[in-house]
Amino acid sequence: MKYSIPLVAILALLLAVSCKKDLTIKASSFSESHVPGNYILDAPEDWWHWCMAPIYDESGRLHVFMSAIPNNGSWIKDSKIVHYTASSPEGPYTFVDTTFASKTHTYHNPQISKVDDTYVLVYLWKSRDTPNENQEIGMATAKSLDGPWTESPNNPIIKASGTQGDGAYIIHASNPTFLKDKDGKFRVYYKSMSDAYGTKRHREISMAMSDNIEGPYVNYAENPLISYADKGLDIEDCYAFYYKGMYYMIVEDRKGVKNMLEGNPIPEKEIRPGGNRPGLIYKSKDGINWGRPEIGYKTNEQYFGDKLARTERPHILWKNGEPEYLFLACHDDDPSAGFYVKIDGWIPNE
Repeated sequence: MKYSIPLVAILALLLAVSCKKDLTIKASSFSESHVPGNYILDAPEDWWHWCMAPIYDESGRLHVFMSAIPNNGSWIKDSKIVHYTASSPEGPYTFVDTTFASKTHTYHNPQISKVDDTYVLVYLWKSRDTPNENQEIGMATAKSLDGPWTESPNNPIIKASGTQGDGAYIIHASNPTFLKDKDGKFRVYYKSMSDAYGTKRHREISMAMSDNIEGPYVNYAENPLISYADKGLDIEDCYAFYYKGMYYMIVEDRKGVKNMLEGNPIPEKEIRPGGNRPGLIYKSKDGINWGRPEIGYKTNEQYFGDKLARTERPHILWKNGEPEYLFLACHDDDPSAGFYVKIDGWIPNE
């Protein structure tokens, strides 16, 4: 006996297939604009460099602030912020000074901005004597990139304590990024960790705001803004900026958020933590409610065909209000601080 499938059933099946939602995290126009550059800023012998924060001065000279850590030490206790200059991203680079170092605190993961005539440097700031998780955020300002720098009287501007909107206790505040918002207020986005899920803490993104550059900064009542802690996944190393009427945030996908959002999560025992995968970029009209991400940057393997290493800490070098280069920390066995890619003709998606 022959059986025929009713036409209506066939149409329903075809409609269901055509309407299936595409969960692919697509490449952003930002990532597609990247042109690979080169590895830069090799560390002196017995040291390693990390986390380049680039900015041009008024004369067009490039300045880079970054972390320097002794090979026989630890960034948790021994990191300092050093300052180099060059005429262009390609280099060569000249050492200028050690901007911040301390026998009592570690200075790490700087990010540099300019507001009107003031340079603003934010950084991870941690006492040598506190547990690793008790990281905090500091800020310093100057009228010249050569200093003198004045640390905020409110330091640490974001402490490793406080209450999130859901009542969870913040035990960690680090890796800050600073911007002036469209209303003239100041925001610091940062990596937080809370006890919302008990003792197993996960990296997420929170925000604090102030009417004044130096603070005091007040945590947003509904922090965290972006979190996958309920999935057991991390994001960190945010770089936030306001451009052409939209807020953007580039982050490190530390544990496979992309895979989870696409419906194919990586089994926990197979996740390789750190920047061993492409980063993500989010956009928002208000800088508070962030949508579904796209690919924000690639790995060193994808850009250069090199052995995969940790690609992290995105920072944009701006020129005349336009993003010109993306700097990325990259380190396993390589002596360089990382590499840069040119942002060539980026037109943000509508």
